[in-house]
Amino acid sequence: MPDSYTIGLDYGTNSVRALVVRVSDGAAMGTGIADYPSGDQGILLDATDHNLARQNPADYLDGLEAAVAAALAEAAGDPGFAASRLVGIGVDSTGSCPIPVDAGNVPLAFDARFSDDLAAQCWLWKDHTSIAEAEEITRTARRMRPDYLGICGGTYSSEWFWAKIWHCLKVAPDVFDAAASWVELADWVPSVLAGADTPARVVRGVCAAGHKALYNPAWGGLPDAEFLAALDPALADLRGRLYDTAHDLDTPAGALCTEWAERLGLPEGIAIAIGAFDNHYGSIGCGIEEGVLVKVIGTSTCDCAVVAPANNPGTIPGVCGIVEGSILPGFYGIEAGQSAVGDIFRWWAEGICEGDADLHARLTEEAAALAPGQSGLLALDWNNGNRTILVDQRLTGLLVGQTLHTTRAEIYRALVEATAFGARAILERLRENGTRIDAIICAGGIAEKNPMLMEIYADVLQTPLLVSTSKQACAQGAAIGAAHAAGAHPDLDSAIAAMTGLRDIRYEADPARAAVYDDLYALYRQLHDAFGGLEASADLTGVMKRLLDLKTDTRAKEIQA
Repeated sequence: MPDSYTIGLDYGTNSVRALVVRVSDGAAMGTGIADYPSGDQGILLDATDHNLARQNPADYLDGLEAAVAAALAEAAGDPGFAASRLVGIGVDSTGSCPIPVDAGNVPLAFDARFSDDLAAQCWLWKDHTSIAEAEEITRTARRMRPDYLGICGGTYSSEWFWAKIWHCLKVAPDVFDAAASWVELADWVPSVLAGADTPARVVRGVCAAGHKALYNPAWGGLPDAEFLAALDPALADLRGRLYDTAHDLDTPAGALCTEWAERLGLPEGIAIAIGAFDNHYGSIGCGIEEGVLVKVIGTSTCDCAVVAPANNPGTIPGVCGIVEGSILPGFYGIEAGQSAVGDIFRWWAEGICEGDADLHARLTEEAAALAPGQSGLLALDWNNGNRTILVDQRLTGLLVGQTLHTTRAEIYRALVEATAFGARAILERLRENGTRIDAIICAGGIAEKNPMLMEIYADVLQTPLLVSTSKQACAQGAAIGAAHAAGAHPDLDSAIAAMTGLRDIRYEADPARAAVYDDLYALYRQLHDAFGGLEASADLTGVMKRLLDLKTDTRAKEIQA
């Protein structure tokens, strides 16, 4: 029989990617990337508020057409490919990214009244304007509904659904009042493709609902009206205009409507998979299974694991969420992550050093020549707050140990090491709470292109690191979801087995380097716990001197060698 194909759409922070995938073996046939044209690298900012980050929903639709067209054009170079053989589309996105929509499921940003209003745009995941609201949600839940906090690690985040919507109510009540509903980006794009012309027809995914909106069937779905009314009665009123049920990957989001079939040049009626977040579909694209942690390394880093119901820890303090069916149906998905990783490296190389891709490469080469501890530097990776395990967006970056001789490359390496130490804090928290992790599968451009970072991570985490074969693991996972929705494989396990793989590369810890990183990590935890509020009376007076000792020890070993 002729091969069939699916498309995976990955809505990232700065661009959308389309990947045409062959269903039989997961081979990538064509890729298209469309950058978002609005704002600063696709992000709408406010010079008076560094916490604000929005996006223009029009960029999502324009990018959809451009990326799919480019991917189809590349796939057409293969003589076996034909667009008529496409059987499904899957969509992933960053999140939480709620969009205020009108009664026709159209973003308010498309209304002339609100076109210049930042509150009417999509509220990007990295928007942290709702810190106060998140803190109040946490306090109220501790008092009224402690079970709500159990599924999100004990703290509600300013990156999430309810905090952002409540902040909109406070600062832009006209936008809030005009919104018939709010839809996550991961759910909205599939709904547009399916021709959903009212918010009620949007098929919501449990991934976004469970991890960001406190959805859980155990308490009837979304937070109850009494709880929401304790925050603000308008939120309780909004509840009835949202949704009652959210679905896992076994439920499709719909079928491709006539309009979008014509716009994209695809067969009408093909399956549209349920929407999910990038790291969750990315985990599927990496072949996730119990005992494996998937780490999608990009502008931020997202970590995912799955556990069978019998192994569900119930709650893990400081970990973003534990949600049934958010990754694999029948398993609990565990999500954690770091609010900035690649963004930190970009800030240093491009923002402070005013460089470009060439400078990134040069700094990486120079940093790779350094030994652990050689620079005498130690950093905290909180330039965009801390997502896990402190869940505090009011934390900032820190660099300790610089002298008049400190170089750009030394700082670059210290920032990479800081993100590795943050990753270790997450790994330790998961293991401390009973989650088995035997290996880590990494995906994303950084994992693929930066051996220096991967070697540092292996030495710090002291756990084998593997790399996904897919260059676009998130889009690959979305394409697998589409294959499952289309019934192209007997079941989801079969689809994952056929359409994923690992590269022939494995990063293992070097014992000597790992020993030095154990010392540096202990110092990192001193800073982490003191500035993170865990050790209010911590004595940090020895940190600088211990860094100097490690620096001296490293130089002495080099001389002896």
